[in-house]
Amino acid sequence: MTTVTIQPTGISADDVLSVARGTAKVVLDPATIDAMATSRAIVDGIESSGRPVYGVSTGFGALANTFIAPQRRAELQHALIRSHAAGVGAPMPREVVRAMMLLRVRSLALGRSGVRPVVAEALVDLLNHDITPWVPEHGSLGASGDLAPLAHCALALLGEGWVLGPAGERQDAADALTAAGLKPIELAAKEGLALINGTDGMLGMLLLAINDAAHLFAMADVTAALAIEAMLGSERPFLPELHAIRPHPGQAASAANIHRLLQDSRVMDSHRDDLAHAVQDAYSMRCAPQVAGAARDTLDFVRTVAARELVSVVDNPVVLPDGRVESTGNFHGAPLGFAADFLAIAAAEVGAIAERRVDRLLDVTRSRELPAFLSPDAGVNSGLMIAQYTAAGIVAENRRLAAPASVDSLPTSGMQEDHVSMGWAAAKKLRSVLDNLTSLLAVELLAGVRGLQLRAPLEPSPAGRAAVTALGPAAGEPGPDVFLAPVMEAARAVVAGPELRAAIEREVGPLG
Repeated sequence: MTTVTIQPTGISADDVLSVARGTAKVVLDPATIDAMATSRAIVDGIESSGRPVYGVSTGFGALANTFIAPQRRAELQHALIRSHAAGVGAPMPREVVRAMMLLRVRSLALGRSGVRPVVAEALVDLLNHDITPWVPEHGSLGASGDLAPLAHCALALLGEGWVLGPAGERQDAADALTAAGLKPIELAAKEGLALINGTDGMLGMLLLAINDAAHLFAMADVTAALAIEAMLGSERPFLPELHAIRPHPGQAASAANIHRLLQDSRVMDSHRDDLAHAVQDAYSMRCAPQVAGAARDTLDFVRTVAARELVSVVDNPVVLPDGRVESTGNFHGAPLGFAADFLAIAAAEVGAIAERRVDRLLDVTRSRELPAFLSPDAGVNSGLMIAQYTAAGIVAENRRLAAPASVDSLPTSGMQEDHVSMGWAAAKKLRSVLDNLTSLLAVELLAGVRGLQLRAPLEPSPAGRAAVTALGPAAGEPGPDVFLAPVMEAARAVVAGPELRAAIEREVGPLG
């Protein structure tokens, strides 16, 4: 079993994935415990001095000027968690909540939050006992951090609120802690605030999305190559020398993938020297690397933003090594919100151009002698006609989801928090765009496979053969119409899973 060790220097994106989506256990390095203890000693000194410090001896937000008596400061932290756990809606997926909890431990472990080690240890206990707080989907504005979502996580530490049951049902957190042999914790000064003042929900969703997008952008090259091959397209627009003269790295990588995927194909050989062959393919074929490549470059930018956030102290106030406790705006989610919106735009366009290739494959006037809607008996049978309708509807939805959330600030907390990032919403809708992209590529995979089957007896490329083998059990051979929804679900599973890419790479080498 994998173990993720939390160091006072942070964790990696792979660590987050192994905990969020896997079964990795989490441990705190002794140096981490020392860093938190040192930071806590500074807060204890402030407590005894009596001077006003935001979140330690004062209220929060618009109540920042309200002094809190020493005997009520622990009560203040508990009240903060209860009042801020105010989300509504369906629960967030387990992987998002686990990523969020691990990232909050990461931030506390950097030794700038002034919390006792027991607080981080309590979060680690939830992760290691597979206790996932019930975190509603609505509540965060992405400034002052993901306050409501993180408060729902923190509430479980107090033995209050809800957690996800084995079947996704809602259970009382107190019962889950008792069943695991865990006890609720009591918060001290500043600790409630430190548990919720973070960008951990946004960052967790962004890291999961980065992983998904990297896979899907590679699969977009695969499905594009299948469609181009099935439509008797040209491989010449993907020659490396044509992309060296416009040196966008993502474009070059995508073009190299498509060019390699089209080699060793009897389908391609059948028309390579045909003078009647089209001088130029349509943009959706010829410009595939320019669109998918731009998305790859966008993904690289988003990776850079996420990597910076992974080593950032995100809290307010922060405890500096020299003993100062300073208010900061580092909880503001603008960097992550902008990145999520940018990646959503890119992913939406990767799906949009895929749908255009599907439409060409189904149109008898543009598909270069393939039967209408890829049905050998069109008329009585509709083939993949409605699969393209579904794709078109998803493209339209992705266009709506690609509208940026990060420009939609609304003031809160009596105008104290008068500009918010909406980064949580940006990251959440990015996940929806990527889920939709999976469906769009599944439709293109199905159409490409069906087109290559209809080119028989010409043998397709190794990539084409691998795709036909992967989808063949569900899709069958071209023939009379069948119940199509299960076939499309199978195509989604093929696109989302690693097996088809692995099979192709065994034949043609690693994809860029």
